[in-house]
Amino acid sequence: MEVPLADGGARLPAPRAGQPPRPAEDPVVAALLAGDEALFARLVTSWSAAMLRLARAHVSTDASAQEVVQETWLAVLRGLPGFEGRSTLRTWVFRILVHTATARGVRESRVTPVGDLTDEPGGATVDPARFRGPGDRWHRHWTPAGQPRPWDGDPAQGALRAEVRALLEAALDALPPRQRTVVVMRDVEGFTAAEVREVLGLTAANQRVLLHRGRARVRAALEVYHRGHRDDEPRGDV
Repeated sequence: MEVPLADGGARLPAPRAGQPPRPAEDPVVAALLAGDEALFARLVTSWSAAMLRLARAHVSTDASAQEVVQETWLAVLRGLPGFEGRSTLRTWVFRILVHTATARGVRESRVTPVGDLTDEPGGATVDPARFRGPGDRWHRHWTPAGQPRPWDGDPAQGALRAEVRALLEAALDALPPRQRTVVVMRDVEGFTAAEVREVLGLTAANQRVLLHRGRARVRAALEVYHRGHRDDEPRGDV
């Protein structure tokens, strides 16, 4: 017997007759195991947008990303009765998503082999001259001339904000898949470093490298835009 969702789509497995639901420390998991289809529908609504963004980092089209999300939720339904609570529900769901998206991406020849955790050749992502040298008391800190320039534009300029959002999306889209996934999970979706490591199967060092390189590329794109925007500002009569 299954409990149908309100939209008539996927269904939660209902507890067997005469058998109480398996206890779970997480009340959300306990409710899902008890067949709460309304709660499951809310989770689908709440998490699917983030899942779609992450899936898109691994596959070639929006349609493929949507299929990955659908396949993930079906896998969640199948696997929920065996969920042991060794991770949070969200971490478990997103781990299924990444595995599903990676498998689809491999078929589409879009994903770098898992062994290449940096997604790019070695080398600095920010010009080393922008940091203080080994003999300086503040070694590896920004130099006065090298530090990122502040954004001091009027926040009320809606058109400018939209332009910057489009630039950010383009910069994220240009990142290698694993860098993009880490940056989106950390900076857009609010995952902790530990959650990202668990979902992606990364070491702490690899997670830091991917996050640093991804952030550096996005920041570089913003700085190029910001310099161009300031250069276009009227300077008055000379």
